[in-house]
Amino acid sequence: MRDKVIKVLGAASVAASVFMAAGWSFFKMIVRCKEQKKLMRKKWFQLSHIKLNHPRHKFEKEYEEGKAWCMQQDMQDCYMESKDGLVLHAYYLPAENPKRFVLLSHGYKGSGFGDFAYTARFLHENNCNLLFIDQRCCGASQGEYITFGAWEQYDVQGWAYYISKRNKKRLPIYLYGESMGAAAVLMASGHKLPAEVRGLVADCGFRSMKGQVKDMAADWFHLHWIGLMLFRLDLFCRALASFRMKDADTTKALEKNKRPVLFFHGEEDTYVNYKNSIYNYSVCQAPKDLLIISEARHLCSAYEKPELYREKLSGFFEKYD
Repeated sequence: MRDKVIKVLGAASVAASVFMAAGWSFFKMIVRCKEQKKLMRKKWFQLSHIKLNHPRHKFEKEYEEGKAWCMQQDMQDCYMESKDGLVLHAYYLPAENPKRFVLLSHGYKGSGFGDFAYTARFLHENNCNLLFIDQRCCGASQGEYITFGAWEQYDVQGWAYYISKRNKKRLPIYLYGESMGAAAVLMASGHKLPAEVRGLVADCGFRSMKGQVKDMAADWFHLHWIGLMLFRLDLFCRALASFRMKDADTTKALEKNKRPVLFFHGEEDTYVNYKNSIYNYSVCQAPKDLLIISEARHLCSAYEKPELYREKLSGFFEKYD
């Protein structure tokens, strides 16, 4: 009898270990980024969806020229401490005759100079002081985990107050995010923000971490039943990264937000489905506008229809300055 119990317990222990090991691999792949640079050098996750949705795929010249322009600018290093004690970094680029500040919040494992490569120059030449923030775990910012907006929303809030304290002329402030950075900006809108924050711009933002992971599993790997995987992922997020998957969701913030929001999305986006922006637009209770570009993939609306995109941005600023 004792031997039977030992065997059963042993089998249960092995099964539990296998069950949790699969969840750990998934967690390490998408949330834990301590070894991100090493993994990127190995090109371990170069799926066709990622390549096709990167602006380089169709607009390499424009993308590289924009990125090079960013890197050539004489920018100031800025630092602040996050709510959970991390030292976060940003680059500040002042305009000659500024009319407003624009906080630039990049996407998942991205960079400000990359995600905003094509738009930054236009913004700067149109009287915008720019703050390119490095999301936690990216660039020169500290951090071990990417949290899909759960913690990044508080980082955006912190940077907004960082700008406000240095905004002696009380210029308007806009929070402009792309992809995960857009989701973080939308989530931040549910918190207290400086009075000078006049509006938000969200390009290709997702609705929630849970929804985004489910979409990627279904669209990329044809996995439609991942409830147990999400359960395990959430356990590791709670235990190691100090957040719950449900903390990364735009819904409650957009229901509370009163500041105007300008949404962009590409209809051909297979990285973050454009229906995410339609949902975010639908629940937003503030003044809002939504532009869907039919030919554009992920973060490519500004490249696909540059004149229309810039016209929308300029009109939004002029309306709410």
